[in-house]
Amino acid sequence: MMIGRRSFIAAAAVTPLLWRAGGAAASEIDTSDLSDITGGAKPIGREERAARIARAQRLMRANGIGSVLIEPGSSMIYFSGVEWWRSERLTALVLPVEGDPCIVTPFFEAPSVRESLGIEADIRVWQEDQDPLKLVAGFLKERGLANRPIGIEQTVRYFAVNGLQHALPDADIVSAARVVRAVRMRKTPAEIALMQLATDVTIAAYRWTYPRVEAGMTAQQVSAMMSAATRKLGGSVEFSMVLLNEASAYPHGSKQPQRVADGGVVLMDCGCTVQGYQSDVSRTWVHGTASTEQRKIWDTVHQGQQIAFQAATLGSPAGSIDDKVRAYYESLGYGPGYALPGLSHRTGHGIGLDGHEPVNLVHGEDEPLDIGMCFSDEPGIYLPGKFGVRLEDCFHMTEAGPKFFSEPPPSLDQPMG
Repeated sequence: MMIGRRSFIAAAAVTPLLWRAGGAAASEIDTSDLSDITGGAKPIGREERAARIARAQRLMRANGIGSVLIEPGSSMIYFSGVEWWRSERLTALVLPVEGDPCIVTPFFEAPSVRESLGIEADIRVWQEDQDPLKLVAGFLKERGLANRPIGIEQTVRYFAVNGLQHALPDADIVSAARVVRAVRMRKTPAEIALMQLATDVTIAAYRWTYPRVEAGMTAQQVSAMMSAATRKLGGSVEFSMVLLNEASAYPHGSKQPQRVADGGVVLMDCGCTVQGYQSDVSRTWVHGTASTEQRKIWDTVHQGQQIAFQAATLGSPAGSIDDKVRAYYESLGYGPGYALPGLSHRTGHGIGLDGHEPVNLVHGEDEPLDIGMCFSDEPGIYLPGKFGVRLEDCFHMTEAGPKFFSEPPPSLDQPMG
Protein backbone atom coordinates (compact mmCIF):
# COMPACT_ATOMS: atom_id res chain seq x y z
CA MET A 1 0.00 0.00 0.00
CA MET A 2 2.77 2.31 1.02
CA ILE A 3 3.68 5.88 0.09
CA GLY A 4 6.90 7.34 1.45
CA ARG A 5 8.07 3.90 2.50
CA ARG A 6 11.73 4.68 2.95
CA SER A 7 11.01 7.20 5.69
CA PHE A 8 9.55 4.38 7.76
CA ILE A 9 12.63 2.22 7.15
CA ALA A 10 14.84 5.04 8.35
CA ALA A 11 12.76 5.52 11.49
CA ALA A 12 13.01 1.84 12.33
CA ALA A 13 16.73 1.79 11.66
CA VAL A 14 17.66 4.55 14.11
CA THR A 15 15.30 3.71 16.99
CA PRO A 16 16.83 1.60 19.79
CA LEU A 17 15.08 -1.71 20.47
CA LEU A 18 14.76 -1.51 24.28
CA TRP A 19 11.49 -3.12 25.27
CA ARG A 20 13.05 -5.10 28.14
CA ALA A 21 15.21 -3.78 30.92
CA GLY A 22 18.74 -3.91 29.62
CA GLY A 23 17.34 -5.05 26.28
CA ALA A 24 19.48 -5.46 23.16
CA ALA A 25 19.90 -2.83 20.49
CA ALA A 26 18.16 -3.30 17.15
CA SER A 27 21.35 -4.64 15.60
CA GLU A 28 21.35 -7.44 18.19
CA ILE A 29 17.91 -8.91 17.50
CA ASP A 30 18.36 -12.67 17.70
CA THR A 31 17.28 -14.22 14.39
CA SER A 32 19.47 -17.31 14.76
CA ASP A 33 16.44 -19.57 14.26
CA LEU A 34 15.90 -18.17 10.74
CA SER A 35 17.78 -18.87 7.52
CA ASP A 36 17.78 -17.63 3.93
CA ILE A 37 14.92 -19.13 1.91
CA THR A 38 15.77 -17.39 -1.36
CA GLY A 39 18.64 -19.63 -2.48
CA GLY A 40 16.60 -20.90 -5.41
CA ALA A 41 15.92 -17.44 -6.83
CA LYS A 42 16.71 -17.29 -10.54
CA PRO A 43 17.82 -13.85 -11.74
CA ILE A 44 16.28 -12.45 -14.91
CA GLY A 45 18.60 -13.50 -17.73
CA ARG A 46 19.62 -12.17 -21.11
CA GLU A 47 17.09 -14.31 -22.97
CA GLU A 48 14.23 -12.94 -20.87
CA ARG A 49 15.35 -9.33 -21.41
CA ALA A 50 15.72 -9.92 -25.15
CA ALA A 51 12.15 -11.22 -25.23
CA ARG A 52 10.96 -8.09 -23.40
CA ILE A 53 12.63 -5.86 -25.96
CA ALA A 54 11.11 -7.90 -28.78
CA ARG A 55 7.63 -7.47 -27.28
CA ALA A 56 8.23 -3.74 -26.90
CA GLN A 57 9.38 -3.47 -30.52
CA ARG A 58 6.24 -5.25 -31.73
CA LEU A 59 4.14 -2.73 -29.83
CA MET A 60 6.23 0.14 -31.19
CA ARG A 61 5.53 -1.02 -34.74
CA ALA A 62 1.82 -1.43 -33.94
CA ASN A 63 1.64 2.11 -32.54
CA GLY A 64 3.85 3.80 -35.11
CA ILE A 65 6.61 4.65 -32.61
CA GLY A 66 10.19 4.63 -33.88
CA SER A 67 12.07 4.73 -30.57
CA VAL A 68 11.60 4.98 -26.81
CA LEU A 69 13.71 7.06 -24.40
CA ILE A 70 14.15 5.71 -20.85
CA GLU A 71 16.06 7.10 -17.85
CA PRO A 72 17.50 5.08 -14.92
CA GLY A 73 14.91 3.37 -12.76
CA SER A 74 12.76 0.29 -12.90
CA SER A 75 12.05 0.50 -16.65
CA MET A 76 15.77 0.69 -17.46
CA ILE A 77 16.37 -2.32 -15.20
CA TYR A 78 13.44 -4.14 -16.78
CA PHE A 79 14.73 -3.85 -20.34
CA SER A 80 18.51 -3.65 -19.92
CA GLY A 81 19.44 -4.85 -16.44
CA VAL A 82 21.35 -1.60 -15.85
CA GLU A 83 20.99 -0.54 -12.22
CA TRP A 84 21.82 3.14 -12.12
CA TRP A 85 20.62 6.34 -10.49
CA ARG A 86 19.43 9.69 -11.74
CA SER A 87 21.56 12.80 -11.47
CA GLU A 88 22.21 15.93 -13.51
CA ARG A 89 24.45 13.74 -15.71
CA LEU A 90 22.17 11.91 -18.12
CA THR A 91 22.34 8.17 -18.55
CA ALA A 92 19.64 6.98 -20.94
CA LEU A 93 18.45 3.86 -22.71
CA VAL A 94 17.10 4.23 -26.25
CA LEU A 95 14.99 1.37 -27.58
CA PRO A 96 14.79 1.46 -31.41
CA VAL A 97 11.91 -0.18 -33.23
CA GLU A 98 14.46 -2.54 -34.81
CA GLY A 99 17.94 -3.67 -33.82
CA ASP A 100 19.95 -3.38 -30.62
CA PRO A 101 19.29 -0.61 -28.10
CA CYS A 102 21.67 2.21 -27.31
CA ILE A 103 22.87 3.39 -23.90
CA VAL A 104 24.17 6.94 -23.56
CA THR A 105 26.21 7.57 -20.41
CA PRO A 106 29.09 9.77 -19.15
CA PHE A 107 32.53 8.53 -20.24
CA PHE A 108 33.77 7.96 -16.72
CA GLU A 109 30.61 6.03 -15.74
CA ALA A 110 30.67 3.58 -18.65
CA PRO A 111 32.70 0.83 -16.89
CA SER A 112 30.26 0.86 -13.96
CA VAL A 113 27.20 0.88 -16.22
CA ARG A 114 28.55 -2.15 -18.08
CA GLU A 115 28.69 -4.17 -14.85
CA SER A 116 24.93 -4.68 -14.69
CA LEU A 117 24.22 -4.54 -18.44
CA GLY A 118 22.19 -7.61 -19.37
CA ILE A 119 21.62 -7.09 -23.11
CA GLU A 120 23.47 -6.40 -26.33
CA ALA A 121 23.67 -2.64 -26.63
CA ASP A 122 25.52 0.16 -28.42
CA ILE A 123 27.14 2.16 -25.59
CA ARG A 124 27.89 5.78 -26.47
CA VAL A 125 29.75 8.01 -24.03
CA TRP A 126 29.82 11.75 -23.58
CA GLN A 127 32.42 13.98 -21.94
CA GLU A 128 31.65 16.60 -19.32
CA ASP A 129 31.68 19.44 -21.87
CA GLN A 130 29.32 17.66 -24.30
CA ASP A 131 25.54 17.44 -24.67
CA PRO A 132 24.30 13.85 -24.16
CA LEU A 133 21.04 14.54 -25.99
CA LYS A 134 23.03 15.21 -29.15
CA LEU A 135 24.35 11.65 -28.83
CA VAL A 136 20.79 10.39 -28.56
CA ALA A 137 19.85 12.42 -31.63
CA GLY A 138 22.87 11.12 -33.51
CA PHE A 139 21.91 7.51 -32.77
CA LEU A 140 18.36 8.11 -34.00
CA LYS A 141 19.61 9.77 -37.18
CA GLU A 142 21.97 6.88 -37.92
CA ARG A 143 19.12 4.40 -37.49
CA GLY A 144 16.80 6.48 -39.67
CA LEU A 145 14.46 7.12 -36.74
CA ALA A 146 14.82 10.88 -36.23
CA ASN A 147 11.72 11.58 -38.30
CA ARG A 148 9.55 8.94 -36.62
CA PRO A 149 7.65 9.51 -33.35
CA ILE A 150 9.89 9.27 -30.26
CA GLY A 151 8.19 7.73 -27.23
CA ILE A 152 9.05 9.07 -23.78
CA GLU A 153 8.80 6.72 -20.78
CA GLN A 154 6.49 8.40 -18.28
CA THR A 155 9.10 9.10 -15.57
CA VAL A 156 11.70 10.76 -17.83
CA ARG A 157 12.55 14.24 -16.55
CA TYR A 158 11.72 17.45 -18.38
CA PHE A 159 15.33 18.49 -19.01
CA ALA A 160 15.93 15.31 -21.02
CA VAL A 161 12.80 15.80 -23.13
CA ASN A 162 13.56 19.48 -23.62
CA GLY A 163 17.16 18.71 -24.59
CA LEU A 164 16.01 16.14 -27.13
CA GLN A 165 13.58 18.65 -28.64
CA HIS A 166 16.43 21.11 -29.06
CA ALA A 167 18.65 18.45 -30.64
CA LEU A 168 15.83 17.34 -32.96
CA PRO A 169 13.56 20.41 -33.44
CA ASP A 170 11.24 18.62 -35.84
CA ALA A 171 10.85 15.48 -33.70
CA ASP A 172 7.39 14.21 -32.85
CA ILE A 173 7.54 13.55 -29.09
CA VAL A 174 4.84 11.16 -27.81
CA SER A 175 4.06 9.09 -24.73
CA ALA A 176 5.59 5.61 -24.58
CA ALA A 177 2.94 4.30 -22.16
CA ARG A 178 1.35 2.20 -24.90
CA VAL A 179 4.65 0.34 -25.13
CA VAL A 180 6.38 0.34 -21.75
CA ARG A 181 3.28 0.09 -19.60
CA ALA A 182 1.72 -2.59 -21.80
CA VAL A 183 4.80 -4.81 -21.64
CA ARG A 184 5.62 -4.35 -17.96
CA MET A 185 2.13 -4.89 -16.57
CA ARG A 186 1.99 -8.46 -17.94
CA LYS A 187 4.44 -10.46 -15.86
CA THR A 188 6.19 -13.56 -17.16
CA PRO A 189 6.57 -16.82 -15.20
CA ALA A 190 10.12 -15.77 -14.26
CA GLU A 191 8.82 -12.54 -12.73
CA ILE A 192 5.94 -14.30 -10.97
CA ALA A 193 8.41 -16.74 -9.41
CA LEU A 194 10.51 -13.91 -7.93
CA MET A 195 7.41 -12.14 -6.61
CA GLN A 196 6.30 -15.39 -5.02
CA LEU A 197 9.66 -15.74 -3.27
CA ALA A 198 9.48 -12.16 -2.00
CA THR A 199 6.01 -12.83 -0.63
CA ASP A 200 7.17 -16.08 0.99
CA VAL A 201 9.88 -14.10 2.79
CA THR A 202 7.40 -11.50 4.02
CA ILE A 203 4.92 -14.10 5.28
CA ALA A 204 7.68 -16.03 7.06
CA ALA A 205 8.92 -12.79 8.66
CA TYR A 206 5.39 -11.98 9.83
CA ARG A 207 4.99 -15.40 11.40
CA TRP A 208 8.30 -14.99 13.21
CA THR A 209 7.53 -11.46 14.41
CA TYR A 210 3.91 -11.90 15.51
CA PRO A 211 4.47 -14.02 18.67
CA ARG A 212 7.30 -11.70 19.76
CA VAL A 213 5.17 -8.56 19.89
CA GLU A 214 4.66 -7.50 23.50
CA ALA A 215 2.69 -4.82 25.30
CA GLY A 216 4.72 -1.64 25.66
CA MET A 217 6.71 -2.02 22.46
CA THR A 218 6.89 0.98 20.17
CA ALA A 219 5.99 0.86 16.50
CA GLN A 220 9.68 1.24 15.67
CA GLN A 221 10.62 -1.74 17.81
CA VAL A 222 8.10 -4.00 16.12
CA SER A 223 9.24 -2.72 12.72
CA ALA A 224 12.87 -3.44 13.61
CA MET A 225 12.04 -7.06 14.42
CA MET A 226 10.17 -7.49 11.14
CA SER A 227 13.02 -5.96 9.17
CA ALA A 228 15.64 -8.11 10.90
CA ALA A 229 13.65 -11.26 10.14
CA THR A 230 13.15 -10.21 6.52
CA ARG A 231 16.88 -9.72 5.98
CA LYS A 232 17.77 -13.03 7.63
CA LEU A 233 15.25 -14.82 5.39
CA GLY A 234 16.95 -13.39 2.30
CA GLY A 235 14.79 -10.39 1.39
CA SER A 236 15.90 -6.81 0.94
CA VAL A 237 13.66 -4.66 3.15
CA GLU A 238 11.58 -2.27 1.07
CA PHE A 239 9.31 -0.96 3.84
CA SER A 240 8.14 -1.97 7.30
CA MET A 241 5.30 0.16 8.63
CA VAL A 242 3.65 -0.48 11.97
CA LEU A 243 0.54 1.44 13.05
CA LEU A 244 -0.75 1.04 16.58
CA ASN A 245 -4.12 1.84 18.13
CA GLU A 246 -5.65 5.06 16.74
CA ALA A 247 -2.80 5.45 14.23
CA SER A 248 -4.20 2.42 12.40
CA ALA A 249 -7.16 4.60 11.37
CA TYR A 250 -4.86 6.61 9.10
CA PRO A 251 -3.60 4.47 6.19
CA HIS A 252 -0.07 5.84 6.30
CA GLY A 253 0.10 6.46 10.01
CA SER A 254 0.75 9.22 12.49
CA LYS A 255 3.80 10.85 14.04
CA GLN A 256 2.26 10.60 17.50
CA PRO A 257 4.01 8.22 19.95
CA GLN A 258 2.56 4.73 19.76
CA ARG A 259 2.95 1.63 21.93
CA VAL A 260 1.40 -1.81 21.80
CA ALA A 261 -1.47 -1.95 24.32
CA ASP A 262 -3.91 -4.57 25.50
CA GLY A 263 -7.03 -4.29 23.38
CA GLY A 264 -5.21 -2.10 20.86
CA VAL A 265 -5.00 -2.66 17.11
CA VAL A 266 -1.68 -3.61 15.52
CA LEU A 267 -1.62 -2.93 11.75
CA MET A 268 1.52 -3.88 9.86
CA ASP A 269 2.19 -3.12 6.18
CA CYS A 270 5.48 -4.68 5.05
CA GLY A 271 7.30 -5.74 1.92
CA CYS A 272 10.67 -6.71 0.54
CA THR A 273 12.38 -7.43 -2.75
CA VAL A 274 14.01 -10.55 -4.16
CA GLN A 275 16.09 -9.87 -7.26
CA GLY A 276 14.31 -6.51 -7.44
CA TYR A 277 10.75 -7.90 -7.42
CA GLN A 278 8.45 -6.78 -4.64
CA SER A 279 6.04 -8.13 -2.08
CA ASP A 280 3.38 -6.11 -0.26
CA VAL A 281 1.43 -7.71 2.60
CA SER A 282 -0.63 -6.16 5.41
CA ARG A 283 -1.83 -7.86 8.56
CA THR A 284 -4.03 -6.51 11.35
CA TRP A 285 -4.74 -8.00 14.75
CA VAL A 286 -5.67 -6.95 18.29
CA HIS A 287 -3.14 -7.38 21.07
CA GLY A 288 -4.96 -9.16 23.85
CA THR A 289 -8.75 -9.13 23.90
CA ALA A 290 -10.61 -7.76 20.89
CA SER A 291 -13.84 -5.78 21.19
CA THR A 292 -17.04 -6.65 19.36
CA GLU A 293 -16.54 -3.65 17.07
CA GLN A 294 -12.96 -4.64 16.23
CA ARG A 295 -14.10 -8.14 15.30
CA LYS A 296 -16.93 -6.77 13.16
CA ILE A 297 -14.62 -4.48 11.20
CA TRP A 298 -11.98 -7.20 10.76
CA ASP A 299 -14.59 -9.64 9.42
CA THR A 300 -16.01 -6.99 7.08
CA VAL A 301 -12.57 -6.25 5.62
CA HIS A 302 -11.91 -9.98 5.25
CA GLN A 303 -15.12 -10.27 3.22
CA GLY A 304 -14.16 -7.20 1.19
CA GLN A 305 -10.89 -8.91 0.24
CA GLN A 306 -12.78 -11.97 -0.94
CA ILE A 307 -15.22 -9.88 -2.98
CA ALA A 308 -12.31 -8.18 -4.74
CA PHE A 309 -10.61 -11.49 -5.47
CA GLN A 310 -13.77 -13.11 -6.82
CA ALA A 311 -14.48 -10.06 -9.01
CA ALA A 312 -11.04 -10.29 -10.66
CA THR A 313 -12.02 -12.12 -13.84
CA LEU A 314 -10.15 -11.97 -17.14
CA GLY A 315 -11.46 -9.17 -19.32
CA SER A 316 -13.16 -7.28 -16.49
CA PRO A 317 -12.29 -3.58 -16.20
CA ALA A 318 -9.87 -3.07 -13.32
CA GLY A 319 -12.13 -0.39 -11.87
CA SER A 320 -15.05 -2.79 -11.57
CA ILE A 321 -13.27 -4.60 -8.72
CA ASP A 322 -13.10 -1.41 -6.67
CA ASP A 323 -16.74 -0.69 -7.48
CA LYS A 324 -17.94 -4.07 -6.18
CA VAL A 325 -16.03 -3.78 -2.91
CA ARG A 326 -17.26 -0.22 -2.38
CA ALA A 327 -20.86 -1.26 -3.10
CA TYR A 328 -20.59 -3.93 -0.39
CA TYR A 329 -19.16 -1.47 2.12
CA GLU A 330 -21.82 1.11 1.27
CA SER A 331 -24.54 -1.50 1.87
CA LEU A 332 -23.26 -1.67 5.45
CA GLY A 333 -23.30 2.10 5.92
CA TYR A 334 -19.68 2.99 5.13
CA GLY A 335 -18.72 5.73 2.69
CA PRO A 336 -20.29 6.60 0.34
CA GLY A 337 -17.51 6.42 -2.18
CA TYR A 338 -14.18 7.29 -0.60
CA ALA A 339 -15.73 9.07 2.40
CA LEU A 340 -14.93 8.07 5.98
CA PRO A 341 -15.66 6.04 7.96
CA GLY A 342 -15.03 3.52 5.20
CA LEU A 343 -12.48 2.81 2.48
CA SER A 344 -10.65 6.05 1.64
CA HIS A 345 -8.15 4.61 -0.86
CA ARG A 346 -8.30 2.40 -3.95
CA THR A 347 -8.88 -1.32 -3.49
CA GLY A 348 -5.49 -2.20 -4.97
CA HIS A 349 -2.53 -1.26 -7.14
CA GLY A 350 -0.31 -2.94 -9.68
CA ILE A 351 2.97 -4.35 -8.37
CA GLY A 352 6.19 -5.79 -9.80
CA LEU A 353 9.60 -4.15 -9.93
CA ASP A 354 7.85 -1.12 -8.42
CA GLY A 355 5.69 -1.37 -5.33
CA HIS A 356 3.09 0.75 -7.11
CA GLU A 357 2.77 0.45 -10.88
CA PRO A 358 -0.06 0.35 -13.41
CA VAL A 359 -2.75 -0.72 -13.45
CA ASN A 360 -4.76 0.24 -10.31
CA LEU A 361 -7.96 -1.27 -8.94
CA VAL A 362 -9.68 2.10 -8.69
CA HIS A 363 -13.03 3.51 -9.77
CA GLY A 364 -13.02 4.57 -13.42
CA GLU A 365 -10.05 2.43 -14.54
CA ASP A 366 -11.17 0.65 -17.72
CA GLU A 367 -8.03 -1.42 -18.46
CA PRO A 368 -9.23 -5.04 -18.82
CA LEU A 369 -7.59 -7.65 -16.61
CA ASP A 370 -5.22 -9.91 -18.51
CA ILE A 371 -2.96 -12.89 -17.83
CA GLY A 372 0.18 -11.90 -15.95
CA MET A 373 -1.19 -8.75 -14.35
CA CYS A 374 -0.40 -8.48 -10.63
CA PHE A 375 -2.31 -6.51 -8.00
CA SER A 376 -2.59 -5.86 -4.30
CA ASP A 377 -5.97 -6.65 -2.74
CA GLU A 378 -6.33 -4.33 0.28
CA PRO A 379 -9.81 -2.90 0.85
CA GLY A 380 -9.38 -1.58 4.40
CA ILE A 381 -11.89 0.17 6.62
CA TYR A 382 -10.86 3.17 8.71
CA LEU A 383 -12.71 4.75 11.64
CA PRO A 384 -11.04 8.14 12.35
CA GLY A 385 -10.32 8.69 16.03
CA LYS A 386 -10.69 4.99 16.78
CA PHE A 387 -8.83 2.39 14.67
CA GLY A 388 -8.53 0.87 11.21
CA VAL A 389 -8.18 -2.58 9.69
CA ARG A 390 -6.31 -3.44 6.51
CA LEU A 391 -5.67 -6.92 5.15
CA GLU A 392 -3.50 -6.98 2.05
CA ASP A 393 -2.48 -9.88 -0.13
CA CYS A 394 -1.33 -9.69 -3.73
CA PHE A 395 -2.57 -11.86 -6.59
CA HIS A 396 -1.74 -12.46 -10.22
CA MET A 397 -4.02 -13.27 -13.13
CA THR A 398 -3.80 -16.73 -14.71
CA GLU A 399 -5.74 -18.47 -17.45
CA ALA A 400 -7.97 -19.86 -14.71
CA GLY A 401 -8.46 -16.50 -12.99
CA PRO A 402 -6.77 -14.82 -10.01
CA LYS A 403 -4.23 -16.62 -7.82
CA PHE A 404 -2.98 -15.29 -4.49
CA PHE A 405 0.72 -14.97 -3.77
CA SER A 406 -0.23 -15.24 -0.08
CA GLU A 407 -3.46 -16.60 1.36
CA PRO A 408 -5.49 -14.16 3.45
CA PRO A 409 -5.68 -15.09 7.15
CA PRO A 410 -8.88 -16.94 8.15
CA SER A 411 -9.85 -14.93 11.23
CA LEU A 412 -8.84 -12.24 13.70
CA ASP A 413 -7.82 -15.01 16.09
CA GLN A 414 -5.51 -16.47 13.46
CA PRO A 415 -4.09 -13.29 11.88
CA MET A 416 -1.10 -15.10 10.35
CA GLY A 417 -3.04 -18.08 9.04
